[in-house]
Amino acid sequence: MREPRTGTPSNQRAAGVLLHPTSLPGPFGIGDLGPEADRFLDWAADAGFGLWQVLPLLHTGAGPSPYGCASAFAGNPLLVSPEELARDGLLEPGELRSAPGFPGDRVAWGSVIPWKRRLLERAFGRLRDGAAPGLSAELEAFTKAPEHAAWLPDWALFAAAKAKAAGAPWWAWEPALAAREAGALARVGGELSDAIALETFIQFLFFRQWARVRRHAGERGIAILGDVPIYLAQDSADVWANRELFDLDESGRPLAVSGVPPDYFSATGQLWGNPLYRWNRMEEDGFAWWIARLKANLDLCDLVRIDHFRGFAAYWAVPAGETTAQNGQWIPGPGERLFTALRGALGGLPIVAEDLGVITPDVEALLTAVGVPGMKVLQFAFYEEDSVYLPHRHTPHAVVYTGTHDNDTARGWFATLTEEERGRVRDYLGCDGGRVEWDLIRAAYTSVCDRAIVPMQDILGLSSEARMNNPAEPGASWSWRAPADAFQPEPARRLRRLAELTARGPGKLPSGLSEPAGSDG
Repeated sequence: MREPRTGTPSNQRAAGVLLHPTSLPGPFGIGDLGPEADRFLDWAADAGFGLWQVLPLLHTGAGPSPYGCASAFAGNPLLVSPEELARDGLLEPGELRSAPGFPGDRVAWGSVIPWKRRLLERAFGRLRDGAAPGLSAELEAFTKAPEHAAWLPDWALFAAAKAKAAGAPWWAWEPALAAREAGALARVGGELSDAIALETFIQFLFFRQWARVRRHAGERGIAILGDVPIYLAQDSADVWANRELFDLDESGRPLAVSGVPPDYFSATGQLWGNPLYRWNRMEEDGFAWWIARLKANLDLCDLVRIDHFRGFAAYWAVPAGETTAQNGQWIPGPGERLFTALRGALGGLPIVAEDLGVITPDVEALLTAVGVPGMKVLQFAFYEEDSVYLPHRHTPHAVVYTGTHDNDTARGWFATLTEEERGRVRDYLGCDGGRVEWDLIRAAYTSVCDRAIVPMQDILGLSSEARMNNPAEPGASWSWRAPADAFQPEPARRLRRLAELTARGPGKLPSGLSEPAGSDG
């Protein structure tokens, strides 16, 4: 199920929209890869977008954060579309009509997870009973594909064993299985063969549906910018299957965990809690695990943003057991050696570096040496005079954002500024702040940065209630969904005109989106 990469060249100006699939509208409690994804992509093409940025598409385990990955390779089953399953003959239309009354404006994590799991189990039972016979051959080809051979068996066994253990983390399993002794793996694999087959089937559905959505995007000239978290959850298939690559004690518990020191988002830092890598061990085999990881993500997307790029120069290590990230220390990362290996294996680096946070000279030197674009976030530009984030300080080889998934919406951000800061925004942008989101969008489009990306919330002019993530309050994050009427022609016309004026998109408006005479976007 490999798809060709058709990403925009680094020297081609383009505009993009940031919207994670879980935020798509729809009746099933969470955005998915069904008809609403198609409708969004049609609208994005009308708006002149050449990029669609998503957050990590990976399995999140029991939590909502797309950055709390339970696998570096397995897709998120919550994105599987029930409507596509019905179209395949694996669900009955009545089963969709009887869906619970999920809220439309937020992801109903507590209820949607078990409901969708039941649907997937029902679809698997139907396939085994002979429904959709053509899919059986596709499923077999999927399981035998070389690109899945290195991770799919481990993932399916991990997921099945975890379900059997009522969700207990792998280090709490029977010692022989936790240690991956050959006899225990063989025995449990036999005992859980049906559950393993189910987990394999679920992955097949995700990859099959995502390939369909990606084809739809490519046919409309839209490349997909994915996202690779630097770290994984400790309770993940990869940590269980590759303990030697992570900084763990003999019982499998981390010796130190990830985070960042106090910053713009939190006075006590951010304690992420992920296990850290043994970079020296990874280098012994030429960073093979990282190469496989990037290849897998680039099979899903045209290019990828690597989260927390500064962690490759030096990473913040917090002793295990700390309750905040304040008492950590900086430890040198793999630096340019990792990216030299990746470039050699991938034939290039279709990467965007998330170079935000505490950026020191060693991080800047690594970004220059690697030669990949970094990020310029306009919301960071107005806290001081002549900030590096202001458009007049931008460089072409970069990606400009009004804000990211970690920021407040443009309207919410503007409301929290001091009067001095708001004055700086008004003076610099030549605006009154009444539609500050569109003033920032215009500033992003007119920037010299090759790529400009706008969160969907800013296009819709929403306030803080639509914020996707607040790093200081993670419990209230990751639930925002676009309203059913989000994809309207008027903002598409306006965005497309801006793309025309700033050389970021196609020059001719599609039928039905003609620009009124005299409009300047």
